[in-house]
Amino acid sequence: MPQGILPFKCVEEKKSKNFTGLSGLLLYLELFKLLGLDNIISRSMQIKKESQGWRDEQIIISLILLNLAGGECIDDIEKLEHDEGFCRILKHIELRGENKRERKKIRRRWRRQKVNRIPSPSAIFRYLSNFHNEAEKKKRESGKAFIPAMNDNLNKISDINLELVDFHQRHNYKSSATIDIDATLIPTSKSNALCAYKDGKAYQPINAWWAEQELVLHTEFRDGNVPAGHEVLRILKESILMLPEGVEEIYIRSDSAAYQHELLKYCDDGENNRFGRIGFAVGCDITDALKRAINTDREIQWNTIYKEIRGKKIATGQQWAEACFVPNKIVTSKKGRECSLVVDYDFCSKYQ
Repeated sequence: MPQGILPFKCVEEKKSKNFTGLSGLLLYLELFKLLGLDNIISRSMQIKKESQGWRDEQIIISLILLNLAGGECIDDIEKLEHDEGFCRILKHIELRGENKRERKKIRRRWRRQKVNRIPSPSAIFRYLSNFHNEAEKKKRESGKAFIPAMNDNLNKISDINLELVDFHQRHNYKSSATIDIDATLIPTSKSNALCAYKDGKAYQPINAWWAEQELVLHTEFRDGNVPAGHEVLRILKESILMLPEGVEEIYIRSDSAAYQHELLKYCDDGENNRFGRIGFAVGCDITDALKRAINTDREIQWNTIYKEIRGKKIATGQQWAEACFVPNKIVTSKKGRECSLVVDYDFCSKYQ
């Protein structure tokens, strides 16, 4: 086919082997090498350190690749193994950069000559069982939200993410962190899954997103019946612990799941030893009492909300204002007004 407008051309290939439809994963493999992800996992995880077969880093990286390739279950890992071209590439890069001694050590992990380049589903399932906390099963109560305590192996996953976040900070320094906390529903057909507040059976993990760095700072997998606001203050505290050196100030954003006096008080009173008082924007329900407070407060100043498009500020047609309102509680402010909670009419609030 002759070359057209775009700078590429199609060439007919007569060979029928060693092709891959997973060439996009090679960019991630290069990124993993740059990150030193295999070394990070090897230092943090010690499950397969002295045993035969697949190493910790090989299994975990295979699961990451499966996710990037669009896999929906562990059995889909076989699709990667059946891609001859991709597996040929993995074979060439497996021992790349290792010295002679390390290569011999890696080869001795296998009693027979290694054939597969990707761990089998059964090998992965056996490995994942090391992260299960069987003792927590007895603590479950029917009809109640429950989050099982993590065992030591699962805790080490946070150590891996901590190093990745630190690497990102060193190469893209940010002095502030806006942490977005939100839960998301993942529909499932698994028989032992629990029902969520909508859409039937689902899981409902909660995530903390560092907006300035555009990365997941912290995450916790949960059953579908666990409310998004369940133990959200603990999630906030654990997320803050993941922030690397150099971050000097933080802000919190969340929907109404985080509209809890305990969390707002923690931020407003400066109870965090590292950052002190934390600014926040938290959604809340627009109740009749709140509407009355807004409509009767003549000192409210409405401000236009803008969004930036191609370097220009464009009005969104929405406005925000600070309205003093404390539900079921009256507090006198420094100005003599009966208020201490500042609520943004556009479904955001902050404690002041």
